[in-house]
Formats: sequence, C-alpha cells, structure tokens
Amino acid sequence: MSDGQAPASDSTAQPASKDGPGHEHDHGHGEANKGLFAVTLASLGVVFGDIGTSPLYALRECLNHSHGVAASPPNVYGIVSLVFWALMIVISLKYVAYVLRADNAGEGGILALTALAVSSKGMRPWAHRLALTFGLFGASLLFGDGIITPAISVLSAVEGLEIATPALKPLILPIASGILLLLFSAQRRGTGSVGAIFGPVMLLWFMTLAGLGIYNIVRHPGIVEAVNPAHAVWFFTRNGKLAFLVLGSVFLVVTGGEALYADMGHFGAKPIRTAWFTIALPGLLLNYFGQGALLLDRPSALESPFYNLAPSWALYPLVVMSTMATIIASQALISGAFSVTRQALMLGFLPRVRILHTSAHHIGQIYVPIVNWLLMIAAIAAVWGFGSSSGLAAAYGVAVTLDMTITTLLAYVVARLQWKWAVGTALLVTVPLLCLELVFLGSNLTKIAHGGWFPLAVGAFMFTVFTTWRRGRQLLFDKIKERTVPIEDFFELMILERPARVPGTAVYMTGNDTGTPPALLQGFLHMRAVHDRVLLLTIITEKTARIPLSERVKIEELPNGFWRATARYGFMETPNVPELLDHAKFSGYSLEFTTFFLGRETVLPTKNPGMALWRERMFAFLTRNAQPATAFFGIPPSRVMEIGSQIEI
Repeated sequence: MSDGQAPASDSTAQPASKDGPGHEHDHGHGEANKGLFAVTLASLGVVFGDIGTSPLYALRECLNHSHGVAASPPNVYGIVSLVFWALMIVISLKYVAYVLRADNAGEGGILALTALAVSSKGMRPWAHRLALTFGLFGASLLFGDGIITPAISVLSAVEGLEIATPALKPLILPIASGILLLLFSAQRRGTGSVGAIFGPVMLLWFMTLAGLGIYNIVRHPGIVEAVNPAHAVWFFTRNGKLAFLVLGSVFLVVTGGEALYADMGHFGAKPIRTAWFTIALPGLLLNYFGQGALLLDRPSALESPFYNLAPSWALYPLVVMSTMATIIASQALISGAFSVTRQALMLGFLPRVRILHTSAHHIGQIYVPIVNWLLMIAAIAAVWGFGSSSGLAAAYGVAVTLDMTITTLLAYVVARLQWKWAVGTALLVTVPLLCLELVFLGSNLTKIAHGGWFPLAVGAFMFTVFTTWRRGRQLLFDKIKERTVPIEDFFELMILERPARVPGTAVYMTGNDTGTPPALLQGFLHMRAVHDRVLLLTIITEKTARIPLSERVKIEELPNGFWRATARYGFMETPNVPELLDHAKFSGYSLEFTTFFLGRETVLPTKNPGMALWRERMFAFLTRNAQPATAFFGIPPSRVMEIGSQIEI
C-alpha cells in the first residue's frame, strides 16, 4: 500500500482534525489507564453488537423450509453442534487468539492488516499487488455489510411484534424504516452522548440471552450433548448436499468477527478477549443451546425460536430490548463504515469527503455525512426490497465470508514476514482456517441469485471507486511531474529575473518533495514576486497507524530564504497544517502573516493511454466534487490562494 503522497496539493489533501494530531495519539494512553472492567464493559457496546444479535435469526434460518431440512431431533443436535464449533473455531481461535495479534500500531481491521502485510520486507512485487488488491476488495465489501447489518438487525427485532400480535404485520416494514431513519439521523450528534449506556445495555442483553437459554435448557438438558462434534458429522452424513446449503445459515452466527477485529484500536486486545470469554461467548452459547432445546421440545416454535424462548408476558419487553440491541449493533457497523472511509481516504484510495469529529477526546468518533446518508438510503431500500429478515439473510454472508477469507490470507503474510513464523507453523494455522472458510464461502455462494448479489455489487462499485481514484491520482502525478522544474533551476531563474521579495511567509503545499511546486512557478511567472520566506511542504501518509510526534516533521533549509518540510502521518491520524507548523516551531512562523498556496487541477478526460475513458470521467467527477483542500488541512480560507491549471489524462 503506497503512501499518501500527493500528486499535487489540491489533488491529495488529507482530512483536517478539529482536535489536532496530538489528541488521537494521546487517547490510546488514556484508554490504557482505565480499569480493565470499564474498558471491557465499553467494548461490549461496540465490538459485540453485531455478533450479539445473531441469535435473533441465525438458528431460524438454519432450519428454514427452503433448505429442506426438518427440525427433527438429530438435525437440531447437528446444527447446534455446528453453531458451537463455528463460534469456537472462527471467533475464539481465529479472531480472538490469532488475528488480534496482528495490530498495526494498535489498530485493527482489514485495511490496517493490509497496510501491515504490504509493508513487510521481502515481499515480492506480484505478492504486494495481490495482497493490496485483496485488501481493497475486502474493505469495499464492508460497505455492503454496513448496509445489510442495520437492515437485517432492526428488521429481525421488529418482527417480534408479529409473534406477539399478528395484526401488526403490515406495520413491520414502516416501523423498521422509521427506526433506521432515526438511527442514521442521530449519527451527526456522535456516539459520545449515548456511548456510556451501550456497554450496560449489551451486558443486560447478553445476560438476557443466557437467562432465556438456561430457562429452556433445564427443560431439555440433553441438548448439551451437541458439544460433541460427532453430531455435526452425522448431520452431514444424513443430509449430504442439504447440509452443505445449511452451512450458509450457520455462518450467520459468526458474522461479527470482522467488526471484532476492526474495533481493536478502540479498546485493545485484552479487554476484547476478556469480554468475549467471560460475557459474550457464554451468553451466545447458552442462548443457541436454549433454542435447540426449545425446538426439541416444540418443533412448531421454528417460526421464531428466539422469541419463543420467552414466556408470553415477557415478549413485548424482549422486543424492546432486542430493538435496542440491534440499534447498538447497527451503530457499530455504521461507525465501522466511517472508519474505513477515513482510512481509505488517508491511504489515497478515496477523494476528500467531509469528515466531522464528534468528540475532542475519543478516537474513532467521527461522522461522514455523505457515507451516512448513502448507507441510510440503501438500508431502507434493502428493508423494502427484501421484505423480511429471512430475505435479507439470503443476502447476508457472502460478503462477510469473503472478508474473513481475505483476512486469513493476509494474516498468513503477516505471520510469515512480520512475526517471522516458519512456513510449516504458518500453514498449520492457515490451512485449516482457510478450508473451513472456503466451505462456508461455497455454501454462501449458492445465495447469490437470492440476494447475495447485493453486497457483492456494492463491493464491486466501491472497489472500482478505490482503484479508479488511485490510478487517476498516479496519472495526474505523472503529468504534473513532467512539468515540474527542479528547485535548483528555479533558484537560477530567480538570479536572472531578480523578483521582488514580498514581506511575510508563503507555504506551498506540494506532493513532489524534490521539485518546484507548480503553483510557485506559475505565480512567479505571472507576478515576478516571491515571499521573503518560503516553505515547501509535503505531507505523506505512511502504512502505519500513527507516527510519534517526535518523528512528525523534518525541515531542511534551502538557499534564498526557502525551506523544505516533509511531514509524516499515520493512516489513523489527520493533518492540521497550522498546528503542524506550530509544533515544528518553524522559525518566524505566524499564521497572521502566512499565505498558503494550493494548486487546483481541472482534470480533462481524453482517449490517451492510461485508463478507460469512462474511468477517466469518473475520476474527473470525483475530483470536481472533492471537499476543498482548505478544510482538509485545517487552513483558514482567508489565508489561502489557489492557482488553477488544466491537465489532460
């Protein structure tokens, strides 16, 4: 994954942070100082929302009539056994014990893992390109998850009203749409004001899951025999191809694994492991075993084994609690989409978009308006388009399985090249996981015609945007580089022309850290004037999550009152140029007497070699609609001059 160095200042601006570069770096230390219990409780509300709401629909879908597998006792034992071992292998072993070790300066998630993998020494060029492609496609698929997860979670909770009162069935879709509308509308306020209750609510939720499970297990304690993997084997022996199709629904119980890894940077690995093994895993297992016990006792409860766990008097409170839990689960995926957007932008795969920081103290609490509203429209459309949580379940799983498979492959690269594991050791871990996930993937691929195409289409679109923007930036950089004059030649031109020296400081933002910024050359040729003090500033985004403040900026003095500065940021940090210059103690710098010069390039698509014409037009559209560089760099608009140019690509 290449750095975020810009082809030109306006073409590659980074988001400006309201709280500055230092706040995010310091936050990790503040979180580390909290008590383990407090951080563990907080992690419940963010990390385990998605996987914690799977009991609402997962077991029901495993025995859905479309699979042709009856809810007979042997089949129930077999499916519960599959659920148990899926949770133990995919979540407990793969993610909690293995993948959480792959942190990029404390950050997790597929883009952080990709950056860690491709920055490994000794990686061959073809392997670098392949890993980068896999990582980008995995990140693209997360946007499809961000659409389906809120839709299926909220809809599955609201469908409990139909169990309580069938007359309410016509209102289910409007109610679910209204909840999604309120949920996405509240995003601009940030999660800080309500985040404090997320952990306690999810703790109560997992306790409720456990309580409902125990209530039914005591009626049919024989269900605990499903721990024996022989029941899973017998299930496949008896059902053959049908059992393979059921695996696509079994996979629904582990769909929160990627969110678990992505949120590692917020809480750290230890609190997540503690919360999983002490609260989340016991609650989930007890509930799934309880649903199995219920189906052994009453197969007719298959219409909604989760809600039928509760006595009739507890149904309405359970619907309310389920709705709260699904809102929290949806919040986690929405926040995840915001984080992926930010990381992709900082790594140079997306144009500038407006990013608002909703908290001055907590990392990750950001709001991306355009992503929020697009997700909302798509989620509500999915609710009405698929019509039920069962319909959405058919679309769910394909994208997540692909993500998990990609994570396993990238983790192998990290284990070999970063952790220096022997080939045999790395394969001993990777091959069994890969075999299991490929089986899950094969089962989920059968859903493509029934809705699985939806997240794949979203992922394909986002992958096209990522790669088009990256390729377009490279073409633009090459064109600008052709026009760039070496700084030594510019100094010679100054000796010949003897320009007027204007009082004050000029800061030229440039993506080329060796040549003359085009804005400087154009301004000189038009005005024959140069400021007394000139700083040529290049900002580079590295493949690590954060850069220590002591290593942030390097300033080199050049002749004729010129300086060249190179500032380095991690992909989880956001540059703020005025604060950067204050921190660097740039000699004589004062914002009041400084003018920032930015280049603004107008891209003209042509049929020249480079990209297909339609991709060039897409790149030009994205460039025109990117947020102004001033907002991204935190520069006061009153202190900025932009010099435009037209460039054919």
